[in-house]
Amino acid sequence: MSLPNPLYITGYGAAYVGNSLLLLDQLETDSVDLVLTSPPFALQRKKTYGNVEQENYVDWLFEFCKKVYRVLSPTGSFVLDLGGAYQSKRPVRSLYNYRILIKLCDELEFRLAEEFFWFNPAKLPSPIEWVNKRKIRAKDSVNTVWWLSKTDNPKANVSNVLVPYSERMKKLQANPQKYYTPKERPSGHDISKNFAADNGGAIPSNLLEIPNTESNSSYIQLCKSVSTAPHPARFPYKLPMFFIKFLTEPGDTVLDIFAGSNTTGFVAEELERKWIAFEEELAYLAASAFRFLDKSQNPKDALSLYENLLSKQESIHLTNLKQLAMKL
Repeated sequence: MSLPNPLYITGYGAAYVGNSLLLLDQLETDSVDLVLTSPPFALQRKKTYGNVEQENYVDWLFEFCKKVYRVLSPTGSFVLDLGGAYQSKRPVRSLYNYRILIKLCDELEFRLAEEFFWFNPAKLPSPIEWVNKRKIRAKDSVNTVWWLSKTDNPKANVSNVLVPYSERMKKLQANPQKYYTPKERPSGHDISKNFAADNGGAIPSNLLEIPNTESNSSYIQLCKSVSTAPHPARFPYKLPMFFIKFLTEPGDTVLDIFAGSNTTGFVAEELERKWIAFEEELAYLAASAFRFLDKSQNPKDALSLYENLLSKQESIHLTNLKQLAMKL
């Protein structure tokens, strides 16, 4: 089994153009430590990046997930981000994201390690008909993110994703006697021991508040410089950052089977994880190379890079930018 030539290569990973259903067949069994992806959602309206009709969506996505199960290591994780949707022409929610979860656990024996909810406070009110016009529904701003595994005990370390303490907790740590009187809780739990200890941060919840507001990254700036539209449905940097730090170690392999603008690969590169990106749309994957360049990159060189990637003549290595600029 062998993958085709990648579109581009970095120090830690490679990006491939093609249908993930075919590309997944070329990966070794049990070879990936984390599959982290956000497929096109089962929305009512057709999007430029491609999406499947709601009635066919669960079966369509299940075919990819069967192949994910094979390539995932026994201690690996599959993190699947799915946005909510309404049923066609009705103010009633679709259950597709829950149906695929149940199907994966019942038929593939995936375990639901934990459910996460990604809250995007910057998301615009939608759908317009029910929220803006008729005003009978609240804004939809939360995605379900299923953390799945092949075994009960996948690799995970919450100490890697601790969050800053609240100001109240900082005061308590500074002066426990002033702000807390030890006592047994109604549940019977005694939390008096080491309650105010500084462990480097607080344990995060499964509600991830991450605004999707990318506007000035090298990716956005260089897309503008070559007059190509950025991918319209991009992962925010902090979302893959959380799961890659939580569920992998340096040297592990991370795979995104619907890479889009390849935020996952870019974050994995920064965290020194090996990464693989699969994306069917050549133009999106070619532009994703801009994530690995500095936004001060000469626009002419960026355009030459983009055109070379679109031509698919040979794999381009992005690591040494001086050699890259000389080559272009």
